[in-house]
Amino acid sequence: MPKRGDIVDLTIENYAFGGKGIAKFKEGENFLIIFVQNGIPGQKVNAKITKKKKSFAEAIIVETITPSPLQIQHDYQPISGAPYIDLPIEEQKNMKKQVCLEVFEKIGKLENPSLYFDEWIASPTTHHYRNKMEYSFSCIEYDLSKKIVVDDAFALGFKRKGTWWMVENLNKDSGLFDKELENKLYKIKNFLFESKFKAWHPPQKIGFFRHLVVRKSYYTNQLLFNLVTSSENKQVFDVAVFGEFLKKQFKDRLAGLIHTINDDVADREKLDKGASKLVLGSPTIIEKINDLEFEISMQSFFQTNPKCAEKLYQKVIDYILESSIPEDKFIMDLFCGTGTIAQLIAKAINNKILGVDIVPSAIENAKNNANKNQLSNIKFLCDDVGKFLLNNPNYNNKIHTIVLDPPRAGITPKSLRKVIRLNADKIIYVSCNPATQARDLLTLHEMGYVLEKFSLIDQFPHTAHVESIMLFKKSAVKPIHDRTE
Repeated sequence: MPKRGDIVDLTIENYAFGGKGIAKFKEGENFLIIFVQNGIPGQKVNAKITKKKKSFAEAIIVETITPSPLQIQHDYQPISGAPYIDLPIEEQKNMKKQVCLEVFEKIGKLENPSLYFDEWIASPTTHHYRNKMEYSFSCIEYDLSKKIVVDDAFALGFKRKGTWWMVENLNKDSGLFDKELENKLYKIKNFLFESKFKAWHPPQKIGFFRHLVVRKSYYTNQLLFNLVTSSENKQVFDVAVFGEFLKKQFKDRLAGLIHTINDDVADREKLDKGASKLVLGSPTIIEKINDLEFEISMQSFFQTNPKCAEKLYQKVIDYILESSIPEDKFIMDLFCGTGTIAQLIAKAINNKILGVDIVPSAIENAKNNANKNQLSNIKFLCDDVGKFLLNNPNYNNKIHTIVLDPPRAGITPKSLRKVIRLNADKIIYVSCNPATQARDLLTLHEMGYVLEKFSLIDQFPHTAHVESIMLFKKSAVKPIHDRTE
């Protein structure tokens, strides 16, 4: 049987959760299940074993010997963030639905999960749907044409798959973000290269240029830029000249330019703690969803695919309105971000709405947006969700629906139990990670909430990610037991 580090020939047979393909390595009468990252059924590949356990192994593709008959041709530059862009969208749907049903059954212990399936909601656009993209600088480049590593380079694009230090230049449209921006990214790279300042060296933690983050408004078609650098040459780098360059390239599409100083050794944009300065234009962009306007800052969370988010939010509202809501009952939106869901709910019903999130700028945006949209039945609070629930027991038994939309890591078990003890009539759980949602499904069932149905939303075409909305209702039967803190 193969060991960690070995390279083996495999044929991918099926899909598994987490963007993996399933293959079997046979040796005589024995076989080993191998999960291959981004493997597609029908592919024949050389794969390197990265993890070896007694009953299974994990691997990454080193070389594709024969493509899958499912794969199609396209003109986009391949990137690690879109591993399934050469799969037809209908096949992507089949894959995502299959793995979600499996994870709800295996992790969530849900018998016959297909019986609870309500609807598959497709993204209105399958390409150029993202409203934010982060590009990385590195002086260690992987040259895609020569297939070699180049040191002392000046690369701007995406991290090479499986590395945190090496960047592949993005030379043309990836099919995920803004076509004009990505076709001009090489011009931005060349302009900054001419400044003579170095790209970041991730292993050595030195250099100047670190990230270029861009937000897009589909309502105004404008772009908001954030150039993230170290403080190494901040006194001599003329960021205003870079702003004028962007003006020439994008004209009225340029909403603004922000310059953020980040000296943290961790390789992330660090917008929340770095010192940011507005160079020109506006620090925010405006997005419109279902006739409501939302002002979005660079660091605020907002749905990645706003056109598809409209459909997601409408499904949440449909689930809320399936039953009548007493006038004295609240709707609570936890992890509300810029308050998009809460405001759309406030527009649809007259009940009082409460939104809670820990990010100050997001709550500030939410309050401003609610005022702009003239919504008087809504209130936003900046607080850690767990602490808020602990410190506000007065909401117990006064809530009709809790909308739960936690980050990818999910909600902590302790916070989830606090949410449940608020004794809402309904809990609508929106998740971008069905695995953590399946885990929480068990807790909800054990503490007296019954799954009515769920829908899947394809917010992220060409990736393994899928959004799930579950509708839970409080059971009339008292739960057998309740977990303690």
